[in-house]
Amino acid sequence: MRIRVPASTANLGPGFDALALALNLYLEVEVTEADSFSISTTGEGAGLFEDERHLAARVASGVLGHSRFHLHVDSSIPLARGLGSSASLALAAASAAGSLDCLAIAVGVDGHAENAAASQVGGLVVATIIRGETVVEPLPLDREFRFVVSVPDQQLATMAAREVLPSSVAFGDATFNISRVAMLLAGLADHRRLRPDAMEDRLHQRYRSTLLPFASAMLEGFIDAGALASCWSGAGSSLLGVATTSTAEAV
Repeated sequence: MRIRVPASTANLGPGFDALALALNLYLEVEVTEADSFSISTTGEGAGLFEDERHLAARVASGVLGHSRFHLHVDSSIPLARGLGSSASLALAAASAAGSLDCLAIAVGVDGHAENAAASQVGGLVVATIIRGETVVEPLPLDREFRFVVSVPDQQLATMAAREVLPSSVAFGDATFNISRVAMLLAGLADHRRLRPDAMEDRLHQRYRSTLLPFASAMLEGFIDAGALASCWSGAGSSLLGVATTSTAEAV
């Protein structure tokens, strides 16, 4: 079976570990029966872990209960760039192997729900885990939007990006993010209401800024070029500019 899954961008500024959006950048995973395990890879990440250590191989063998299959992965999603590559890969591999609950598998691999949920459902979603259950709700998204992603050469592993985050935050920072999320959701439903400050964040981006010294200037550059707002894509290193059909080319 061959499955095609989109990339995703998570957080969208203040919606840390809750909001995500599917992007038209894809990977494909194909699983076919075979006498023994084999794997081939093309595109982003090709040649890395071309054995049973490959994430897609581990997911597929877990679903099937054996490793008698050929696995092919073709990806256009850059690795370790904040575009949900691991969630997309796990989701696609689980589905290609015939899982009846590929989202649960992908969430288990990724550790949080929003990237995999956006890749499965499409569009804009809010997703979380409540009492062990993954809960996903699609959200309104104005079709006028176009999302521009800047993908630098520098990789940034999610684990490294999480290590710089504090174990607690000030009450004022928490309320700041709540207000920004509310404004952001209103703006994403209607592009005429999206403000640049709706993507401001005090929970993760400023703590991670030392990891990407160029990020601040890039985010300002998006706005200067005509983007309505900008933010980190997930944990980075990619950065996201929110444009419209009329401004996307310039951005």
